[in-house]
Amino acid sequence: MDKKRVLVLCTGNSARSQMAEGFLRHIAPDKFEVFSAGVKPRQVNPLAIKVMAEVGVDISKHRSKSAMEFIGEKFDYVITICDNAKQTCPVFPGKYEKVHWDLEDPAVVQGAEEEKLNVFRKTRGKIKECVLGFLKTITEKDYLASIHLSTHS
Repeated sequence: MDKKRVLVLCTGNSARSQMAEGFLRHIAPDKFEVFSAGVKPRQVNPLAIKVMAEVGVDISKHRSKSAMEFIGEKFDYVITICDNAKQTCPVFPGKYEKVHWDLEDPAVVQGAEEEKLNVFRKTRGKIKECVLGFLKTITEKDYLASIHLSTHS
């Protein structure tokens, strides 16, 4: 089976999309070729790296990328993680499924590091739920497609 190509987009590509890319690569490396990018990329947030390491997912080698780096590439899924990315998402060639998860940006939270870490952990949990839900949906679609094909052959 060919790996499905997934692009995860958010505004800065510093936290949410990096965490989603990390989870997808970690949980289903055999199913997906995963990329992430931002509409206005910033450096990968050290707190995102830290909270992902807490759950055994290493994103320390990730780098922030602009969505423009991927113009002209084909994807099976484009996942937007914030309303800004959804509204400003470039159009990619070919047919792809759009998925949207509206997640608050943990990087904007002010306060002591422990407070910020707690917000990042909460966001990490929401992202993992979204990723698992996405995988469940994809698995069900693949299963239904295989049943449909086998009943028509």
